[in-house]
Amino acid sequence: MLIIPAIDIKGGRCVRLFQGKMNQETVYSDDPVSVAKRWEDEGAEFLHLVDLDGAVSGAPKNKEIIGNIIRSVKIPVEVGGGIRNVDSIKEYISMGSRKVIIGTTALENPELVREACKMYYDKIMVGIDAKNGQVAVRGWEDVTGTSASVLAKKFEGMGISGIIYTDISRDGTLSGPNIDSIKSFAESVNIPIIASGGVSNINDIKNIMKLKKHGVTGVIVGKAIYSGSVNLREAIELCSHEG
Repeated sequence: MLIIPAIDIKGGRCVRLFQGKMNQETVYSDDPVSVAKRWEDEGAEFLHLVDLDGAVSGAPKNKEIIGNIIRSVKIPVEVGGGIRNVDSIKEYISMGSRKVIIGTTALENPELVREACKMYYDKIMVGIDAKNGQVAVRGWEDVTGTSASVLAKKFEGMGISGIIYTDISRDGTLSGPNIDSIKSFAESVNIPIIASGGVSNINDIKNIMKLKKHGVTGVIVGKAIYSGSVNLREAIELCSHEG
């Protein structure tokens, strides 16, 4: 199982939000590139980059920084936030992003996902952010009436490489992931799942690892590694022993 550090970028800085609220941020660095290098040095095999400004505005806003990160590390990255058309997908892949994450548009225009998968096999992921099981879009500002599981089923057979499932109510809270919710979601769809939201300590990661048999292949860790409540090296070593 992959342990994937998150680097959320807002206003050019590396931040973490509380429950996805743009006005409740903690700034961890003015230099996201140095943060990426740090996680690479500590053994990360993949990085999760999110353009928070892009997610809210609907168009990439921190492309230059993301490009600098991609060029500065040797490990692959996945990029999300404001990716709502083919041009944005092409641009990030041409910059060297291993995977591109389609979020809001996956709900509003699932045909874009289908088209992107035809163009870039195994490079497209769908980000499904949920609150109480309902999909949230536009940087988590709007909670829809669409079930996360129902939306996920639409992408079976399209060729996406996975779904990033984020529990907004747990994200950035260090309150522990909703294991039952993750398990239920993973079992509802025949697509690999990366879990995100709420990881607070190494035991949380151990609990998510138990979901591997249900289709969970990775976990994104954010505030826990920035605050020091999870040691990234230790978490990666734990998963390597499991492997």
